[in-house]
Amino acid sequence: QVQLVESGGGLVQAGGSLRLSCAPSGTIYNIRDMGWYRQAPGKQRDLVAVITSGGTTNYADSVKGRFTISRDNAKNTVYLQMKSLKPEDTAVYYCNAVTGWGSAKINYWGQGTQVTVSS
Repeated sequence: QVQLVESGGGLVQAGGSLRLSCAPSGTIYNIRDMGWYRQAPGKQRDLVAVITSGGTTNYADSVKGRFTISRDNAKNTVYLQMKSLKPEDTAVYYCNAVTGWGSAKINYWGQGTQVTVSS
């Protein structure tokens, strides 16, 4: 079973930066969207940013202007550059990749990487 593997999380002070990376453990064909979600303790998992295979991006309002999502289609890798981090950005960040449409749609997830922002 192919999974996504995240890296780059850690502890950073408020105002600092981190860069997350995510790549599949094996081959996934025809990935449509790739994205990042996050889940803080006691809260639901929310979308942070998503990027289509064509490069169109969408961000949660809370991260606009601070986070940048990008991808390398040749490597099926997605990145999340996070700047001006705030304590409220603290969460487990999950990578997501989507293939197929409708009933053939498949969601792939990573195991999550912890991001902790200290005040």
